[in-house]
Amino acid sequence: MKHLVSTDWLEKNLENVRIFDGSWHLPNANRNALDEFQTAHIKNSIFFDIDKNSNQKSKLPHMLPEKNVWEKTMCNFGIKNSDHVVIYDNSDLISSCRVWYTFLYFNHDPNLVSVLDGGFKKWLNEKKTTTQDNKRFLKSTYLAHENSSLVLNKDQIVANIKNKSFQVVDARGRERFLGLQPEARKELRSGNIEGSKNMPFTELINRNDHTFKKKDELISIFERNKVDPNKKIAFTCGSGITACVLGLTNSIISGKKPVVYDGSWAEYGIK
Repeated sequence: MKHLVSTDWLEKNLENVRIFDGSWHLPNANRNALDEFQTAHIKNSIFFDIDKNSNQKSKLPHMLPEKNVWEKTMCNFGIKNSDHVVIYDNSDLISSCRVWYTFLYFNHDPNLVSVLDGGFKKWLNEKKTTTQDNKRFLKSTYLAHENSSLVLNKDQIVANIKNKSFQVVDARGRERFLGLQPEARKELRSGNIEGSKNMPFTELINRNDHTFKKKDELISIFERNKVDPNKKIAFTCGSGITACVLGLTNSIISGKKPVVYDGSWAEYGIK
């Protein structure tokens, strides 16, 4: 799997791949991802609205969309099953990983879905070219298949507390995980899923340029947090975004596709 591509690689391959800006910000961040995209983005990229392109029938935030809706979305974007898709973001949450995970869930070839290492922040720091132009693509035909083994629901998480058939690893910060910091969503209690482990996604990312740490460093972080990448793991977080950062990291280490508890604390933590 070509999990990550570098900014230099993407610059050379702008015409050979399909590019999405998958930026998403926490509601209290006071940032508008679409407005930022329209101000400046990487050439040929399309804005991927994580909230809009999620299950609109669910009361939970940005749950996975239904298969027919995803197929229609991809057709409207002009994406083909044979396209190599590269996703970047300009978010502190590395939200491109959520879009990467969604493509895997709908069975896009894992060798043809990549995240831009360092994202838009690194691209800008290197003074690479940006544009305000919006490129139009012809509609395509796209067929999806749901890989349901990559997603878990609340019942499966609750059952696992007793039978312990997989590890649950939470990507939220330590304070939130320990219940020392209130949740941004008022309807949620503080704390964590019984028996889960904590591995804040921020520990896996280099602060200076938003790139992922090297593989041997990532392995050490997993070991330090007593997470075995070779065992079955379900990743969780606040609402299913940063769980996918852990998921991508685990894929880099083990080659496995990530399993995510889609509802995450937004569902489990309801008072």
